[in-house]
Amino acid sequence: MTLSSCYPVLATPRIAAARDFYTRWFGFEVIFEADWYVSLRRTEGERFYELALLDPEHPTLPAGYRKPVQGLLLNFEVDDVDAEWERLVVQGGLPPELEIRSEDFGQRHFILAAPDGVLVDVITEIPPVGEYAE
Repeated sequence: MTLSSCYPVLATPRIAAARDFYTRWFGFEVIFEADWYVSLRRTEGERFYELALLDPEHPTLPAGYRKPVQGLLLNFEVDDVDAEWERLVVQGGLPPELEIRSEDFGQRHFILAAPDGVLVDVITEIPPVGEYAE
C-alpha cells in the first residue's frame, strides 16, 4: 500500500464555527468548502497539516455512525506554549479547559475546547522530571 494522505475528519453540526476557529486561531486555510464538508490545510515550508470537517448527518457516513465527534483530543505541538497561551487565552479571550502547566512527564501545555467539541492540547515538550527523567 502506498499512502498518499492521512488526516482526521471531524463530524460536527457546527461546521462554520469550527472552520472559523481553526482558521483564525491555528492558521489553517480552507482548501475545499461545501455546506456539508470543509477541508483545511496549514502549510509550513515543506510540511503541511490537514484537517476536515463533515456534517454528521451527511449520507456519506454510514447511518449507524452519524453522530458528532466526541472524546477526541488534538495535540498541537508548538515551539513556545507560553507565547500561545498569551496569544490565545490572555489576548484572544479563549477560555481554557485546562490552565497552562508543566507536567513531570515532559510537557508544558494547556487545553482549549473547539466549537466542534474537540479538545485542542497546545504543547511544548520540556525535560521530564522525577520518575520520568529516566
